[in-house]
Amino acid sequence: MSHVPPGWPADRPLAVSVAVMLEGWAAPDAPGIGPMGNPLKPGTVDLQARSWAEYGAKVGAWRLLDLLDQEMVRAVFYTSGVVAERYPDLAAAIARRGHVVAAHGWSQGTLPAYLTEAAEAADIARCVDVLSRTAGTHPSGWLSPRCTPSAHTSRLLAQAGFRWHADMFDSDLPYPIATEAGSLLGVPFTMEVNDMPLYVRYGNEPDAFTRTLEKIVSGWPRLGSPFACLDITIHAHVFGRPYGALALLDSLAAVRRHAWCWLTDHARLTEGFGGG
Repeated sequence: MSHVPPGWPADRPLAVSVAVMLEGWAAPDAPGIGPMGNPLKPGTVDLQARSWAEYGAKVGAWRLLDLLDQEMVRAVFYTSGVVAERYPDLAAAIARRGHVVAAHGWSQGTLPAYLTEAAEAADIARCVDVLSRTAGTHPSGWLSPRCTPSAHTSRLLAQAGFRWHADMFDSDLPYPIATEAGSLLGVPFTMEVNDMPLYVRYGNEPDAFTRTLEKIVSGWPRLGSPFACLDITIHAHVFGRPYGALALLDSLAAVRRHAWCWLTDHARLTEGFGGG
């Protein structure tokens, strides 16, 4: 077995983190992917997709909070600033119930890669302000909309006081990122067990989520049991619905069946590594 990462249980090489995407769109934007599948004509606001997305803050997140409490599992809720602004009681409840409120950009329609450096810094500051006010603490983690940062994002996050940046797809383990404004930790965000690609984009049934997870965790010894990260990622407006919530429960049970899995979250991972 490879070297034990800092803060990691030596006998649990596969760190399985639970992450909830609590996403919102600022008007006039709406989700580009929805259950209807066929996009509307350019310039037409998709009210069906917007209503579908609003389920996350109105219903889905509350169901997931109850289930996570039932299972005694802590999650990181990556939260759009616009959601915290519209539903401040929800952001406060997430923090009050022991979960971590991290930042997921202001709106899912605003990608850092499209912004000027000044506009991106303003977007980050706006998120910090609303999440700090509603959740009660400065957000420590960041995941960009579409997981698509700009060349400036890590430096701007370090400057704004963030501890970790999860737009990373080039590693199995967290690693330090040095910037001119200081350092922070890059956290790998794995996509294998994610309801958006598996269910929405590729059209699989919800059980494919759990099957994929079970394949990975049960087969981990066959790969030599290396230390690595794996994410269970659900969107409050997608698997916050009953069929997805059941898949989440099945997935948590699958992780707990295997002694080499460490059920954790991104905040605990970064604490172990020193937070950058």
